[in-house]
Amino acid sequence: MTLATRARSINTTSIRQRRKLTNSAMTGVLTATMAATIAVLVWVLGYVAAEGLKFLGPEFLTQTPPGNPAQPGGGFANGIIGSLIIVGIATALSIPVGVAAAIYFVEYGGRLARFARFVTDVMVGIPTIVTGAFIYAIWVVHFGFSGIAGGIALALIMLPLIIRSVEEMLRLVPNELREASLALGVTRARTVISVVLPTASAGIITGIMLAVARAMGETAPLLLTALGNDLFTELNPDKRMSTLSLQIFGNAITGFKAAQARAWAGALTLIVMVLLFTLSARLMARRSAISQRH
Repeated sequence: MTLATRARSINTTSIRQRRKLTNSAMTGVLTATMAATIAVLVWVLGYVAAEGLKFLGPEFLTQTPPGNPAQPGGGFANGIIGSLIIVGIATALSIPVGVAAAIYFVEYGGRLARFARFVTDVMVGIPTIVTGAFIYAIWVVHFGFSGIAGGIALALIMLPLIIRSVEEMLRLVPNELREASLALGVTRARTVISVVLPTASAGIITGIMLAVARAMGETAPLLLTALGNDLFTELNPDKRMSTLSLQIFGNAITGFKAAQARAWAGALTLIVMVLLFTLSARLMARRSAISQRH
């Protein structure tokens, strides 16, 4: 073995050792980061569960808060119903627009699509309280506080999230599927409906459900739109409505232990509802993927 060959071999061995050390170090850093993140999450969830279970019971899900916030008992039934109604309105408004916009961005494009994508990116970064103030100025001032106003505000928050998630899922669909459909003489619109959307349905459903979960926990925009109503259960979205997030906020900032106990129970209820939405999204996405395979 020549001197040059030996030097080259030593250099190669040194590079391999350095790469292994770097890989081990980065793996250790990422593992520690993941462990710290999971530990914080478990700590938060465990603390909320420990405090919420002290008050959570069947009556909490079926009763409204007492007239006196210092009085123990009662529940957030009106907030649970209000959350479902307002988020339902927001979902009905945002899903058709969001999916249609994402389809236009990916399948058609153009200058208008690029400008609209830029506006979508800006909307993602807008604080939710600003969205609430906007709806307050254009809706509440003229029509008053209502569940509809809250639903519109949440729809604007959900819209960019749905657009971005659906857009990314559509981009993952292989172009070969589109080309095969178009080669058979199928129109582009029919190709999108019959080929592209079913193929990306699992990811689309997951993205939509995550947006719904995000809207379920919003408070700031609802303070300026739905305002809340702790006196009774309101089923008319044209009136002021309570949500779980509003009731948690209102009870948590009081100095009464009974109200704060209800806030902890409400927080646990909200976490469980968000968890159910997330699990539902996973289940529907899995079923969609299985049905496509068969």
